[in-house]
Amino acid sequence: MKRIGKYTYSFSVPRIVAAASCVGKTEGEGPLASGFDVLNPDDGMGCGSWEHAEAALAKQAVATVLKKAGLRPDDIRMAFAGDLLNQCTASTFGLMSFGFPFAGLFGACSTFALALFMAAAFTDSGAAGFTLAEASSHFCSAEKQFRYPLEYGGQRAPTAQRTVTGAGAAVVGNTGPVAIEKGIVGRIAQLGVKDMANMGAAMAPAAAKTVAAFLDDTSTMPADYDMILTGDLGRIGSELFSELMRSDFGYDVSSVHADCGNMIYDAEKQDVHAGGSGCGCSASVVCSKILNELCAGKLKRVLFAGTGALMSPVTFYQGDVIPAVTHAVLLCSQGRI
Repeated sequence: MKRIGKYTYSFSVPRIVAAASCVGKTEGEGPLASGFDVLNPDDGMGCGSWEHAEAALAKQAVATVLKKAGLRPDDIRMAFAGDLLNQCTASTFGLMSFGFPFAGLFGACSTFALALFMAAAFTDSGAAGFTLAEASSHFCSAEKQFRYPLEYGGQRAPTAQRTVTGAGAAVVGNTGPVAIEKGIVGRIAQLGVKDMANMGAAMAPAAAKTVAAFLDDTSTMPADYDMILTGDLGRIGSELFSELMRSDFGYDVSSVHADCGNMIYDAEKQDVHAGGSGCGCSASVVCSKILNELCAGKLKRVLFAGTGALMSPVTFYQGDVIPAVTHAVLLCSQGRI
């Protein structure tokens, strides 16, 4: 592991051994359904609360990826996981029964990218043979914490995104079909946005800052990548991200940019307003469609930039601005490209 430029790190060893994605009913009705490992017909997961349902979803994703990797919980030397709930509740309760070392992360919707970075760093350093990255979110638990319980029947703004009910998990080791070649930990940014119903606008400046820094550090251009994948800016944030990349940093990403929040739902057929969001959005998309296409060689180089709004119920009710951060990892098919 070594630094490139000001903010980027290069890895030599880490590979994604296996990945798993588990989603809820609405996500299972979307365009990416065929790539998910588990489609749950009941968002309640047979639990007595939405928080317990999200924990069950996280547990399901981890159990599925361990099975796909042919590993036992004892083989995992460090797990990095997070969610949107206070004190990483879903991750803590979801992963508790596995018994492996656990580091809870909070990066909001950027958590899965941060988890992949940390897992790669631990594996590359030799501190751990197998590490695990996981993130989850749940529409109902997020609405309850950040807006209103569903029973309230509040009207959603057109700029709002639907929090994905889903979880994604990946095992990182020394062998595997997809390399984590580089990574960057983002810097906090804010554009003065205070509206929790407009997360895309709040996160776009951080996404542009991190992606531009990565391109600068690596002396590459957007055309050097098959995809620059953000997760998850949604429709409004994606437009602003492309505009900021062009106006503030001089990069045109329009031909290669895609966004997890725009991919997971059918905007024409599903009532999701500005798209998808939540820790489980990018986690489930990356651990299904993106990694599947990297493994198949349909994609060679994907810069995955996880975008997160770092507000809490406390800061929102105090009227603070919404700070954001973006972490990114470069995923390459069949080792170094």
